Amino acid sequence: MKESLRVIVERSDTAAGRAFDLAVQSVILVSLVAYSLETLPGLSPWARQTLGAIETATTMLFVAEYGLRLAVAQRPLAYAGSFFGVIDLLAFLPSLLSLGFDARALRALRLLRLFRLLKLARYNAAVRRLHLALRIAWEELVLFFCGATILLYLAAVGIHHFEHEAQPEAFASVFHALWWAVATLTTVGYGDVVPVTSGGRAFTFLVLVGGLGVVATPAGLVASALSKAREIEALEKSSDSDPA
Repeated sequence: MKESLRVIVERSDTAAGRAFDLAVQSVILVSLVAYSLETLPGLSPWARQTLGAIETATTMLFVAEYGLRLAVAQRPLAYAGSFFGVIDLLAFLPSLLSLGFDARALRALRLLRLFRLLKLARYNAAVRRLHLALRIAWEELVLFFCGATILLYLAAVGIHHFEHEAQPEAFASVFHALWWAVATLTTVGYGDVVPVTSGGRAFTFLVLVGGLGVVATPAGLVASALSKAREIEALEKSSDSDPA
């Protein structure tokens, strides 16, 4: 019985396994739609009651599914500590225990199982290439993000120096200036906090120029690493097909 259930729950190459996965994905979609509808203003009491009943039902189904996956797993602790195991747990635990925060949106991550269900092998290969690219560029990315963090702090200190006296509320401290630094370095520039002094505007120009590098550098690193990953993949395929 346990082996039969394992085939249904963990494998999608059988009719029963595909039906189980499709049923779970359907419940996820229903719960996400219900969660989104709950955020609408002016809902009637009947609508809120109906959506609450849907949430209760889907939460119980997620609890049952999680227990079933634990029961049939060959290594239950390994499943519980895996990416999908953690997401499966977070899909219902906050709602079940009323922990004070709503993690239902994380259920969308469970839709990633559709890749396995639909047997999208080319996407699996793409995921492997991306993983390899991140491994290739990992040291450079860590170094870049450390440098970007330092630059972010220096930008906050600089704008606080130039704008504190002119705008004591908006730039009351370096911590207040960090929001401006984040928005400016990422070239988003919401415009809610802007410099008004000549020194602040000149400094902002320099930060904006640096922000172009902050945005472009990681994209270039990942693109270069992906190119190398494709070359490695091509070499592996050629070596496998070479009748040596």
